[in-house]
Amino acid sequence: MNPISYATGIDRAHLGMIPCAFERAWTREEAVMEKWKPKGEVTKGEAFILKRLEKKRKLFGFLRRHRNEIFDEAFQSELEEMYRDTGAGSDPVPPALLAMAVIVQGYLGLSDADAVDATVLDLRWQLVLDRLGETDPAFSQGALQGFRERLIAHDMDRRLLERTIEFARATSEFDWKKLPKTLRVAIDSSPLEGAGRVEDTINLLGHAGRKVAECAAELLGWPLEQVCREARAPLLAESSVKKALDLDWSDPAQKASAVKSLSVELENLKGWLGSQLVAEMKKPPLQAPLKTLAELMSQDLEPDPGGGVKIRDGVAPDRRVSVEDGEMRHGRKSKSKRFNGFKRHIATDLDSDLILAGAITPANRPEEEAAPELKRDIELLGRDIAELNIDRGYIASPLVDEVLGTGGQVVCKPWVARNGNSFAKGAFKINLRDRTITCPAGETEHIEFGSVVEFDPEACDRCQLRASCTAASPGTGRTVAIAENERLQQKLRKLQKTRAGRAKLRERVAVEHRLAHIGRRQGRRARYRGVRKNLFDLRRACAIQNFETIQRKAA
Repeated sequence: MNPISYATGIDRAHLGMIPCAFERAWTREEAVMEKWKPKGEVTKGEAFILKRLEKKRKLFGFLRRHRNEIFDEAFQSELEEMYRDTGAGSDPVPPALLAMAVIVQGYLGLSDADAVDATVLDLRWQLVLDRLGETDPAFSQGALQGFRERLIAHDMDRRLLERTIEFARATSEFDWKKLPKTLRVAIDSSPLEGAGRVEDTINLLGHAGRKVAECAAELLGWPLEQVCREARAPLLAESSVKKALDLDWSDPAQKASAVKSLSVELENLKGWLGSQLVAEMKKPPLQAPLKTLAELMSQDLEPDPGGGVKIRDGVAPDRRVSVEDGEMRHGRKSKSKRFNGFKRHIATDLDSDLILAGAITPANRPEEEAAPELKRDIELLGRDIAELNIDRGYIASPLVDEVLGTGGQVVCKPWVARNGNSFAKGAFKINLRDRTITCPAGETEHIEFGSVVEFDPEACDRCQLRASCTAASPGTGRTVAIAENERLQQKLRKLQKTRAGRAKLRERVAVEHRLAHIGRRQGRRARYRGVRKNLFDLRRACAIQNFETIQRKAA
């Protein structure tokens, strides 16, 4: 029997009167959820659809054939635990069915509304969800959104990714007994443009001020224009502050005057709220937009010696770039390529090609900050990292020291020391055992890790090789920077000089391929706002990628 979809508004008391494929035992105190039990055998109608899926969108067929194994009884029990805090709720859709819907939604990149419609209009969805022939949606938009929020709140999106690895271990295509007991992990990152709108300083402040005024208008039951008029902030009533000011923005004097005018109106608004809504300013919903406005004014404005305020000279540390998404930041992929948003990081097992973990960080944070989160998720798999393949952005991570401390290997390109036409660092002999460095002319100095060593200025002044060594003024000796991880850098330089070492470095290409697949699936722009929701989307994309890897190897 196919599942029946219930209309919204049906209360628990009436559920017992409706026949249902997902049987439930309701009491006044709690609700017991029935597990999803899709058919195992393939019907004639399903066989026809599966035949059509052999060349395109193959993952639908894979999920149909293996849905009972992926969502076994134990994993379904874990999903049901997300509902134990409030009972099963009023939506009778089994969590496993919603989890499958979340996967298929990410596979096709559909919105929640389109996903609901697809359960009725798309035979492929009906095939996977065991709903062929149904004319009612399998769930509502609210149910899908609520399930996603529960996944995030209980960190079950991590378990969904982890489940793909558990499933792979149970398949014959991944002969886990022949794979190493420890992991060879490769980590890489790519830019993810944020979903929030990025604005210049004037528009950013105007946007934040308008959000405050709109919230106040809603609390008072007034039109926005009345709030702005009473607060002596008429600029905020316009759809665009720059349009309202109507100035020549290429004129520095007019631009400076505009900043002062906008600042005065923002202060007027805050002062007026202090007299009209003083209690509401300290609690939701007004508290959040006021905090955002204060943060933006603090980071982008500074006192003007001539009176009033001006746009801050330079860029504030950790500058916020969007009103709507407070966690987006300016970032750089290279010296010439800037982006606004986040960085997505993944960790891949080089032996199985499966993605083990994912992480999201604001765009301005160094890559190394993602390593602890990736390491934590990998540790939950119950396996140790024996080899770590990374790029130089992760080399300062504590994870590197931990892998080396347990006897593991770190594979990474070393930092390249350049010095124009003068002797580079490689021309100096560094003795790590004695902690000395010897220049091409034979002068020796003691070194300390994480410091800069300077050779004797008098020896450098009389040295015949000085012209080829340094352009420093007389009386100044040649300096050489000694890295904190100089021992590791020396090992990596030796590795890069051998044929076998260069082949080892090329193995990291596998994680770049996985990341390219994830980037194509997610797109250039983030689907959600904020770090945590985008982490959910990344983990979902990684789970889908793992299923495709398993399906490809099975084929």
